Amino acid sequence: MDWKIFATVFASVFIAEMGDKTQLATMLFASDKEAGKWTVFLGASLALVAASGIGVMAGSLLASHVGEKYLHYFAGAGFIVIGAWTLWRA
Repeated sequence: MDWKIFATVFASVFIAEMGDKTQLATMLFASDKEAGKWTVFLGASLALVAASGIGVMAGSLLASHVGEKYLHYFAGAGFIVIGAWTLWRA
């Protein structure tokens, strides 16, 4: 296992998920007195694992057809577009 990549991915996803809609929704579900905390935790965890699995599969598929350099450009442009859209909507 490449621990440098592991740490980079972990830190990136952890920071990106802090305070986002997913975490807020999970807190809302956990605040329900009738909801089991372990049930909420397991449901949210499995959802993140499934979404990450889809991301890994999509990335692998794209990488087999598109060069890494162009994937970096596409990802960078995507983040810029999302950031600009977020600023425009604010």
